[in-house]
Amino acid sequence: MTSSAIDETPVLVQEVRVTSRMLEVVLRDGRTLSVPIKWYPRLAHGTPRERQNWRLIGGGVGIHWPALDEDISISGLLAGLPSGESASSLERWLAARRRSPDKAPRQTSRARRRREASKTKSGAARG
Repeated sequence: MTSSAIDETPVLVQEVRVTSRMLEVVLRDGRTLSVPIKWYPRLAHGTPRERQNWRLIGGGVGIHWPALDEDISISGLLAGLPSGESASSLERWLAARRRSPDKAPRQTSRARRRREASKTKSGAARG
């Protein structure tokens, strides 16, 4: 009996398409994965524009949607794994989106606020 060696070379993304119903990922090896968008609630709740704004992670081992704060690994897709986000985490994210007029997560960070405050103080000290 012979057996095939398992190739552990990462499978990489070539193209991503997101519709209102499906996430389709074309892999560089020619396969196309298609899963229901409801597997990934953040994608399902995103606007068409947010769903089309994606970038590759790690040269293609994953996909990131910045406006939705969603990351999907190709290994997870190949294993048939839907989102592992808890219901409480999703509800907090949805509540934050309802509060935000542009539906995008706020980009303000503590470090940026400190830098801006520092500039204001140093400007006032010079004047």
